[in-house]
Amino acid sequence: MTRMTRTLLRPALALFLTAGAVAWPAAQAGRHPITHEDVWLMKRIGPPAVSPDGKWVVAPVVEPAYDTTSQSTDLWIVPTDGSAQPRRLTNSRGAESGVTWSPDGTRLAFAAPVSDGPLSPGSLNALAAQVGRTGGSSGQQIFVLDVAAGKEPQPVTNVSTGARMPLWRPDGQAILFNSDVYPGATTDAENKQAMADRQARRWTARVYDSFPVRDWDRWLDDRRPSLFVQELTPGAEARDILATAVIGAGANPRAKKGDRLVRLPGFGGQMGVGSESIAASWAPDGSGIVFTATVNRNEAAFADTVQTLWMLDPAQGNVLPTPQPFSFSDPTSTGAGGWAIFAKYEPLNGRTYNLSRLWRVSPEDGTVRTLTEGFDRSVGSYVVAPDGARVYFLAEEAGRQTLFVVAASGGPVKEVGALNSGTYSSFHLAGPPASPVAVAIWESAVSPPELVRIDLATGKTTALTHFNTERASAIDWQPVKEFTFTSAKGRSIHNLVVLPPGFDAAKKYPLFVVIHGGPASQWMDQFVIRWNYHLLASPGYVVLLTNYTGSTGFGEQFSQAIQGDPLETPGQEILQAVDEALAKFPFIDGTRMAAGGASYGGHLTNWLAVSTTRFKALVSHAGLFDQVSQWTTSDVTWSREVGMGGPVWDKLPLWQTQNPIMKSANLKTPILVSVGERDFRVPMNNALQFWSILQRQKVPSRLIVFPDENHWVLKGENSRFFYGEVHAWLAKWLK
Repeated sequence: MTRMTRTLLRPALALFLTAGAVAWPAAQAGRHPITHEDVWLMKRIGPPAVSPDGKWVVAPVVEPAYDTTSQSTDLWIVPTDGSAQPRRLTNSRGAESGVTWSPDGTRLAFAAPVSDGPLSPGSLNALAAQVGRTGGSSGQQIFVLDVAAGKEPQPVTNVSTGARMPLWRPDGQAILFNSDVYPGATTDAENKQAMADRQARRWTARVYDSFPVRDWDRWLDDRRPSLFVQELTPGAEARDILATAVIGAGANPRAKKGDRLVRLPGFGGQMGVGSESIAASWAPDGSGIVFTATVNRNEAAFADTVQTLWMLDPAQGNVLPTPQPFSFSDPTSTGAGGWAIFAKYEPLNGRTYNLSRLWRVSPEDGTVRTLTEGFDRSVGSYVVAPDGARVYFLAEEAGRQTLFVVAASGGPVKEVGALNSGTYSSFHLAGPPASPVAVAIWESAVSPPELVRIDLATGKTTALTHFNTERASAIDWQPVKEFTFTSAKGRSIHNLVVLPPGFDAAKKYPLFVVIHGGPASQWMDQFVIRWNYHLLASPGYVVLLTNYTGSTGFGEQFSQAIQGDPLETPGQEILQAVDEALAKFPFIDGTRMAAGGASYGGHLTNWLAVSTTRFKALVSHAGLFDQVSQWTTSDVTWSREVGMGGPVWDKLPLWQTQNPIMKSANLKTPILVSVGERDFRVPMNNALQFWSILQRQKVPSRLIVFPDENHWVLKGENSRFFYGEVHAWLAKWLK
């Protein structure tokens, strides 16, 4: 299933600190320092779906366990007015995902594995009357659960290649979904035969003629995602609607009229974290489908992969491309306020980062409008209001992700209320046009994830769930503190400070500088599992989190400024942040400092290893040490070349001057190096290069390789071991 975002509802005041005496609240009696069990066993909430009448919200909830066979993900339902506690709808070991309401609000569709046995309706019978008044194959299949009748979920697809991402047709009589199919196969029987042919092969070689060959933690094969329609009538079989679709009129630089779309060598979906899918939306009357797909996937080694926005007429089998040069994502269409197609887009302008902007087109007259052109933040998830007059969306903003609104016809972007602590994720909106209901996940660094209802007039929130309240209330932790400073290059640099349990401002504490990955991301006031701020601080460290140049949430120019300057300026800003923190907070012991991070944070940690000796110890996970080998072995290469200004054989200075391996003679700081063997984003060869040179230079170092992990440490016991190793390494050198 898709990666769960994380977020709980408790008061959390984020303070902007200035130099001088600060009075900190003492730890409350009976609370304990956060443990790995506290972090790992917090329930994780998936994207919510609000019912068409606005009265209910359903979301998948993960109940984690260290033994993966004991972990479960089930659907829960709760009234949006907060009048009752959430109830479990399903009860199985499989993970339900992609939940969506039928247009009449009586049924739910979702994807789930079929190998774990039937699902249980849980408490459906108790809800059936209320809701009624208000409105044998491998992999996943699509299930439909009749909430109003209280019946058990029933599989409605039986596709050999699996099914995911269900989307109801507006009449409620069919479901659109994604499935990965084999080249040339147009029926399920042909896909079964292709699968059998591959299983019968006596050889195991992988053969490629073009990029890409790997994605995240998997080797790619010749399957590609396609769109299927499953009619909900007895005996109906799912139909691959792209299998025979041909390109109609319209301009596309890599495809021409009459081409069979899926047979183009570069056809594919949007690459995600170890997945590839085609995002789609029905036309308001169900007569067509809008979707995004690429036709130049095979050019990924030397060009941007362009996601074209297409319109499909299922009856005629034609697909029409929309204007370029843009790359689109997350299309949706609505008939409210006049038929319009909405999508996010990014310009293709030779930059490694561009803001995602919101775009609208009228299919009737071709009128195109950019709705957020003057808004200097990237559009995240968005929902068109039921009346079609407004679009609500999430966007990152200086350590948070908050809710904004813009008129569907264009105009100024406005924040909904003012989010002073925590962050939103997985926003959804539905209900009557005159009074739609908004639900999101809210979290903060001291508040694990919970569902909240957002008042669209004021921005005030109402807690709908309390899955993690009891556990969170027993932890000795404090809200993050914030400060900013002006960098040597005149940029405003935002920082978070995390204090250890039992904090006493009269004492001195070692400093652990933790560097975020990306770089197109940011440290936010949120509950994090992989690098939990408070768990890192728990032995008695102050943790400093700096949003260096290249971070998102501070404008497009700030994010783009890392291009051509990948390590030096961010590294200088991290060191300046240390100086600022030492000046502001007398409780930090400047003689006992460490730094570390993962992914791009690992890149910068390795840069610090060769450019400064200010730290007593370093921790590097999934970090590059050689720009050249990282560029040529990662699953993503073209953006790295663009970021460096060109290929290495052009002898551009950046390949030398900002390449840690070229400064290996400077290595002196003890460093813990870790990597996942299945990491194809920053492949293990970089960690091994770094380790070999550390040993050659006789630098105290320790190497940890996780054979069963990818770019992230995701297994419970591996995570517990990792945190233990980090704490032991810091304790050894910070004493």
